[in-house]
Amino acid sequence: MNYGELMVGGLKLMVFGMGMVYVFLVVMIGAMKVMEVVLRPFATLLDPPKPAAAPKKSGSSEEAKLAAIAAAAVARMLRK
Repeated sequence: MNYGELMVGGLKLMVFGMGMVYVFLVVMIGAMKVMEVVLRPFATLLDPPKPAAAPKKSGSSEEAKLAAIAAAAVARMLRK
């Protein structure tokens, strides 16, 4: 086998592999669309998602002190 035959064989294998990946992705997207249509009637059976809890704004002085300490430490490290 010479170099040219090896290159052609490699290119054929590459095109075949890329084609298989493309076909798989098309089939997967089609299957997902079918599942969407099939499962749509069952979507109402699930509980609606609960809203995320808002973070507490306690405003405590201890948290403010910790934030100031952290900001000072970062500023000092950036000056080095």
